[in-house]
Amino acid sequence: MPVLTLLTDPTRPTLTLADVEEAGRGRGAGPPRWLSPGAAVEVDVEPGTGLDEQLRDDWQRRGVDLVLQPDGERRRPVLLADMDSTMIEQECIDELAAYAGVGDLVAAITARAMDGALDFEAALRERVALLRDLPIHVVDTVLRERITLTPGGPALVATTRAHGGYAALVSGGFTVFTEVLAGRLGFDEHRANTLEVHDGRLTGQVVPPVVGREAKVAALREISARAGLTPGDVLAVGDGANDVPMLRLAGTGVALHAKPSVARAVDVRVQHGDLTALLYLQGYADAQIVRPS
Repeated sequence: MPVLTLLTDPTRPTLTLADVEEAGRGRGAGPPRWLSPGAAVEVDVEPGTGLDEQLRDDWQRRGVDLVLQPDGERRRPVLLADMDSTMIEQECIDELAAYAGVGDLVAAITARAMDGALDFEAALRERVALLRDLPIHVVDTVLRERITLTPGGPALVATTRAHGGYAALVSGGFTVFTEVLAGRLGFDEHRANTLEVHDGRLTGQVVPPVVGREAKVAALREISARAGLTPGDVLAVGDGANDVPMLRLAGTGVALHAKPSVARAVDVRVQHGDLTALLYLQGYADAQIVRPS
């Protein structure tokens, strides 16, 4: 049976049985299965059930993510995650730019690139050029003082791996960040762009090839094939326009806190929940989630 999941901000668990009954009305909904009291609940619905955009928007305004998934296995053995504004709450390049004195300019370019208004590779090169002569040690300062993990991220990775899964961090950002953050979060591998450095300072160049949307798709195909799996066995998550092809190819592709143009490009959207929402979407209940201390 298809599964309808209701999710909300787990720090404000306001879902009620009345919400579940309303969402399932006219859809042949079965009894609710509470995955997290007040924060995540799922019900089986009859085949052929659909969700129109107006209905999703109505629930969004009420602070609820409504997700419909088809019949079949929902647990994915491979997790493929974006980094900036996904596994962490910041855009690393914007934080570097703040130290270079071009923060507002770079942040404006980042926002347009993530919304799909600019070519990703061209926008990346333009922004990196503005970082020329920035001391590389600033990366350590940014990691220490400005980068915070997205809530639920450690639990998502730990639970995936505890159930025999494989987790890869694939970012359009930079290896100087993914190397540290992949280790901190427990990812099995990481891929990102390499900043060119000379005499301890950024040159304003990216070492080719650029990790953009095509590279993310290639990573998804390669990692799943290496494990003897298919793209349908992958749970992918991201927030930017460069993530959309990856999200569409994955068995479950989640647009997390994404801009409207990105969210509407994929079926599964999480605007109010945190990264534990990706576990609830796979049917994990709180008692099954591994939460690193």
